[in-house]
Amino acid sequence: MRKINLIVLLLFAMTMLQAQAQQQPLPPLVNVSGVGEVKVQPTEVVVNLGVETREKTLDAARSETDKKAAAIINYLKKQGVDAKDIQTSYVTLQPMHNGGEYGRTTPDFYLAQKNMTVTIKILNRFDEILSGIYNVGANHVHGINFQVTDLEKYKAEARKKAVADAKQKASALTAELDAKIGRVYAINEGGSGGGPRPMYKSAMMESAAYDGAGGPSIAGGEVVVTANVDVSFIIE
Repeated sequence: MRKINLIVLLLFAMTMLQAQAQQQPLPPLVNVSGVGEVKVQPTEVVVNLGVETREKTLDAARSETDKKAAAIINYLKKQGVDAKDIQTSYVTLQPMHNGGEYGRTTPDFYLAQKNMTVTIKILNRFDEILSGIYNVGANHVHGINFQVTDLEKYKAEARKKAVADAKQKASALTAELDAKIGRVYAINEGGSGGGPRPMYKSAMMESAAYDGAGGPSIAGGEVVVTANVDVSFIIE
């Protein structure tokens, strides 16, 4: 056993010596972060909408909510929204008590809720479709997000801009010191920004219909896709 332990210790010592021998001092480096940004027009909008019903009985609340949800789905399909772009995201059914007599077990009413996530790709008819959703039974809209379908293409474009930005920064820094950059020593995608990601300018919903001037009430703005890279260049 002592012989085996001695062999292990010798192997460990040899490994440490080899690692120390292989260590080389780092070359002179300039470390920079590059940011790339691409702005594009949205191609679709994701709407999170809800149906809420309050009835005296559980069955009535559930039945009325299901009826309104089915009407919304049928309406969306008639407007050209694909069935795969309509998804039920949340369902709840619960008794509600408003207080009153202590110890009373009978609820005042039953609350039924059903939320759906809908992707609408017909942007020029978005206001019209949203108005129709309210007319057939939706009670509220929880959120509206504008996005693009071919996001990967814009991620690649933003990444390319981020690399160019890093190179420009490194060249400017070294030029101030009468030096220049050489080959890339290391590169890392992500940086503090966490990698390419879509960012959305706010789009506030003033109403489900058209405004007084007859224009659309929803402004899609732009989808901003960003990329971040950290690059180390050798200084020559």
